[in-house]
Amino acid sequence: MNRLSLPRRPWCGVVIALALLLSGTAPVAQATKLQKQNITQLIAASESIIGGVVTDVHDGIDDKGVPYTQVTIGVGASAKGTIEPQQHFTFRQFGLLAPRPQADGSTLLALTPEGFPSWRKGEYVVAFLHRAGTRTGLRTTAGLAQGKLSMINDRLVNAFDNAGLFDDVRIAPSLLSAEEQALLHSKGPVDMRTFMGLIGRAVRNGWVEKGVMQ
Repeated sequence: MNRLSLPRRPWCGVVIALALLLSGTAPVAQATKLQKQNITQLIAASESIIGGVVTDVHDGIDDKGVPYTQVTIGVGASAKGTIEPQQHFTFRQFGLLAPRPQADGSTLLALTPEGFPSWRKGEYVVAFLHRAGTRTGLRTTAGLAQGKLSMINDRLVNAFDNAGLFDDVRIAPSLLSAEEQALLHSKGPVDMRTFMGLIGRAVRNGWVEKGVMQ
């Protein structure tokens, strides 16, 4: 079973396990290592798939004492779900951007755990979003950092240089353009238009649900 190793901190596993329990978005078994997920698995695990510019990123602590990072995306494209283009979509992910001094003189160190995606104002992203946690409202991306791709020079890449993104993906060649066939055999950053076009057609036609895309 292929896994992506994460940097370790003494408290990393504890915080990630807590985050996953709070958000209700991924199993605790992924706490110290991420299982590689290909594009078929990311599509299946996503409630929404959107592309757009990050317009705001800030952190805080909610009324239940849960630390969060709040992200707002100006949506330019939507390949799955009910989030429409030309709107701003806001969600909260577990963890703070930086240590936060407390009134009693202590410092809260509940940072966003390794393996979770990081967000930067002004970047164009494609996000494969899980549904929000039922108890906390927190959410993150399918596959954690694997499910957030940033655009660099018109090409999309995640935090792992797209490692495993197209491994074992099977689609009948007759359904694909030459560019899409090349995409499935590519390594590293991918062309944004080809990638989003393939994702959009796969979702609209139910390829994953029908087993056409495996």
